[in-house]
Amino acid sequence: MDQDRDRLRDLSTRLLRLHRVLLDRERRAYEDRHGAVPSRELLHLALHDEQFAWLRSLSAMIAHIDEVVDADEPIVLEGVQNVFREVYRLIKSGDRGAFQDKYRVALQDSPDVVMAHAEVSRVLPASVGSVTSP
Repeated sequence: MDQDRDRLRDLSTRLLRLHRVLLDRERRAYEDRHGAVPSRELLHLALHDEQFAWLRSLSAMIAHIDEVVDADEPIVLEGVQNVFREVYRLIKSGDRGAFQDKYRVALQDSPDVVMAHAEVSRVLPASVGSVTSP
């Protein structure tokens, strides 16, 4: 369904903004300790440096959503629901993990993260159990 594809595309766009804000924040923290990082080296750090490892689950989630959106196969409602559940679990569930722990600190620390989080939250279900159309 085009509506489901559009919902996923919108979610991906919002997550990408959140990822950018988190990556910029992490880059500043890295540069405080190690000096300036040229833009061309940031991708290498994001992929290989331990300080950026916590962001990789969000990166992978965005890549997965984009694969689903760009695939030639029809999008099934169950798949859409699963994607929204996974995003909810990652950023809103209160679960513990490397991403969640650092994400909570970022939320407490940065108004930009709060704003990007709010943008994603607007399209997420109120709880994991209610993932039908918003």
